[in-house]
Amino acid sequence: MKKRLQHLPTALIAMGILLVVVAPLAGWRDGAIGVSGALAGIGLVALSYTLSSLIIAVTDLRARHLLLPVAMSTYVLKFTIIGVVMWIVAGADWGGLPWLGAAVIAATLVWITAQAVWVWRAKIPYVEIEPS
Repeated sequence: MKKRLQHLPTALIAMGILLVVVAPLAGWRDGAIGVSGALAGIGLVALSYTLSSLIIAVTDLRARHLLLPVAMSTYVLKFTIIGVVMWIVAGADWGGLPWLGAAVIAATLVWITAQAVWVWRAKIPYVEIEPS
């Protein structure tokens, strides 16, 4: 399982860096409400991508033949949940909604970029290497 989740530290560090950059900007612009919106957006993306990575890793270990449908289902479910959360928050007339939306977009782009850079730099064998 550990080798299937090697990308997580890189992506989570990228989320932390994004939070360090965005939180002061949100605080300067809109105070505590802006910071809470940014924190909620980044946290929502980090949590959803981490959970989908765990689900995909477990599926890869136990039922590899189901990997594609499970992976696609987790992504559809993840984006549906993020959309529903934003729709509910939009109805609440909360001042942190613009920061939540911007943070969700930025965090998604940062996560995908961090994962792509990790894949680009990783030494991933084309075949399973069995110890002799």
